[in-house]
Amino acid sequence: MSILHTVNKSPFERNSLESCLKFASAGSAVLLIEDGVYAALAGSSAESLVKSGLDKVSVYVLGPDLKARGFREDRLIDGIQVVDYAGFVDLATEHDKLQAWL
Repeated sequence: MSILHTVNKSPFERNSLESCLKFASAGSAVLLIEDGVYAALAGSSAESLVKSGLDKVSVYVLGPDLKARGFREDRLIDGIQVVDYAGFVDLATEHDKLQAWL
C-alpha cells in the first residue's frame, strides 16, 4: 500500500518532516506544501535529512507554494520534483492513502 505524505510545516519550526520520513515506507511519496517547501532548499540544514529520505521515497514540492515564498526551482535539492495543483491531485489519486503531517 502506497501513501502520499504531505508536510506543511517548516523543518526549522517543527519535526513533522523528520517524523514523516522515519515512518514512510519505501515506495511512498512525500509532498512538501506551504512552509514545508523550506525543506526542499539546497544548502539548508534540512538538506541531509531530505537526501536520506530520497533513498526510499519520492519527494515532491508544490511549485506555487515555492514561488509564493520567493524561491525558484533552481534552489531545490537534486532529486526533488516540482508539481502544480493538478500534479498534487494526480499524486493523491495514484496513492492508496493520504497522510498529513501537521
